[in-house]
Amino acid sequence: MLRYTVNRVLLMIPTLIGVAVLVFFLLRVVPGDVVEIKLRGDGGSVSQETIEMERKRMGLDKPLVNQFGEWMVGMATLDFGKSMWTERPVIEEISLRLELSLQVALMATLIAVLLAIPMGTAAALFRDTWIDYAVRILTIGGLSIPSFWFGMLIMLTLLGLFNWLPPITFTPIYVDPVANLTQLIWPAMAVGYRYCAVVARMIRSSLLEVLNEDYIRTARAKGVYEKLVISRHALRNALLPAITVIGLEFTFLIGGLVVTEQVFNLNGIGQLFVQSVSRNDFTLIQGMVMLIAAFYVFVNLLIDLLYAVFDPRIRYGT
Repeated sequence: MLRYTVNRVLLMIPTLIGVAVLVFFLLRVVPGDVVEIKLRGDGGSVSQETIEMERKRMGLDKPLVNQFGEWMVGMATLDFGKSMWTERPVIEEISLRLELSLQVALMATLIAVLLAIPMGTAAALFRDTWIDYAVRILTIGGLSIPSFWFGMLIMLTLLGLFNWLPPITFTPIYVDPVANLTQLIWPAMAVGYRYCAVVARMIRSSLLEVLNEDYIRTARAKGVYEKLVISRHALRNALLPAITVIGLEFTFLIGGLVVTEQVFNLNGIGQLFVQSVSRNDFTLIQGMVMLIAAFYVFVNLLIDLLYAVFDPRIRYGT
């Protein structure tokens, strides 16, 4: 297991380097100039000489290979440069919003897992009964309703019944836990509903397949209690594909909640992505893409390791 983990960690390095090469050079193909947008975006009259001086100050006049080399050297020391728009460190810009997006993703994942496992299990065990049909209706609704639209329904309900609107500023959980949870529980529920629907349907289909396996019939024939057959033998194996879905959905939530953040007035990573793309802020976009890529490769490694925990037949010897 240790050797496998070390090998996978080492494989992350070329993966992240490949992402860095793609994002750096593809962004340079995109039309638009951050300097012109910054200086002439509001219709200001700025001479071409001033623009060239600003480009030189930002280092944009250097060859792309030199710019890429400087950026890679900076990444090796966790220095992602400065935002071309605000001229603040990229790490600082991201850290201000990552806490919010990460907490919403964690809360949505917790809500989804706590609801999806019993729902999917009940639907599989009581197949073609009213319980199964009820779970199907709920999960199909979760897959069909966009998260931002469900969030708008939550907002309208809270406004109509309790005259409540989301606060303008984000309150960290370590400052005021009550205010923090009051603000973030609703977007987490809006996102977690769809998340729960995907995982519940995956658990249901996987558990139905596992319940027809020979080792399940053998366990029942040996007189093992039905609860142990379900929890120890069937559910653990049925969770393997669900774990993959949970991990991929979690990483998507880190930067994919643009519209939901807008509905609940949250200034998270999704909003920062939109702002940086509209401004052609290359360094900030590069930093956020590398952050999401690092999340993906780390979560994939964690998922592979969890496979061995839930299925004792899986052993990583190499």
